[in-house]
Amino acid sequence: MALTLFALQFTHNAPYRRFCQARGVSPETITDWANIPAIPTSAFKELELTSLPPAECTTIFHSSGTTEQRPSRHFHDAESLAVYEASLLSWFAVHLLTERSVGRVKVGGERPPSPRPSPPGEGAGSSAHEQFKNKFRILSLTPSPTEAPDSSLVHMFETVRREFGTRDSIFTGQVAGDGAWSVNSEKTMAALRESPKQPLVFLGTAFGFVHLLDHLGEKQIPLPRGSRVLETGGYKGRSRELLKAELHALITERLGIPPTHIVCEYGMSELSSQAYDRIAGGDANSKPSTLNPQPCFRFPPWARAQIISPETGHEVGEGETGLIRVFDLANVWSVMAVQTEDLGVRRGDGFELIGRAKAAEPRGCSLMAS
Repeated sequence: MALTLFALQFTHNAPYRRFCQARGVSPETITDWANIPAIPTSAFKELELTSLPPAECTTIFHSSGTTEQRPSRHFHDAESLAVYEASLLSWFAVHLLTERSVGRVKVGGERPPSPRPSPPGEGAGSSAHEQFKNKFRILSLTPSPTEAPDSSLVHMFETVRREFGTRDSIFTGQVAGDGAWSVNSEKTMAALRESPKQPLVFLGTAFGFVHLLDHLGEKQIPLPRGSRVLETGGYKGRSRELLKAELHALITERLGIPPTHIVCEYGMSELSSQAYDRIAGGDANSKPSTLNPQPCFRFPPWARAQIISPETGHEVGEGETGLIRVFDLANVWSVMAVQTEDLGVRRGDGFELIGRAKAAEPRGCSLMAS
């Protein structure tokens, strides 16, 4: 399937075709998906990397760097957004809405079964989709889609709210005049005090949680048992910076969310699939045989991550560090193979995230080095 998609993108995506031709690569010379040329994320800033005619583009996601940076762009029409949403919903449900330690938490009086991930194309009507339809109260610390229509992260959270959220699910972030995001603390506090017995699915960026925790000070507001947190993104100078372990410890101390229910997400506007480091309620993804196990991220079955040596251009060995490269079959109309500027350690079929490579621009959806 990857080779077929590469041939289609080579034919219909002119900037990507020129990129491949400059490297002497074409569909006729490729026999292994791992050798498909990966386009650097920086190219999404300079080139219109899409197979869609301009007149058919309905949505453009922009990366969320600083105001001095030129953002990456990911072009979508209705069909590509449907694939994007199908990809995110099923993998999100597996990691945020199920409970690995079955029996400890019930939602709506029923024990949630573990759904299978549904590949792009199934989406609505799939098991992962229907089992949790509108059953979870979701609070997002980001601005709403109306305030941030170009953000893929906000679109993701809105898609999750629309499909899995109850009617009182809300966004409590806001956008300042210079475009910077912040958290409306009073609105967030009011939302946290509502429905004190209903578990909450709490979504936000790292700096959004810092905004809330700074507002709380020494106060604690324990959330209902079974609540869980999705934490993603970096800081970009929008708040004081905390080591990940320190941030998670404060979330546990002030909000009563156990470490087992804090899930980290890795994603970016150039991709259509996301990776997670644990299933809520369970142990972090790691190899039991590893002497110093660290959480590692895994993409859904329709995406693959490779850790690439910047010196050789080849995949590094187990436990070695390199740049993260992602092959995402849900990136149908842009480019499937994307070379990021993020560093990771190869851990089996997943990766441990280290942070941004030196000289790389800070990126909104990147995670700070921990």
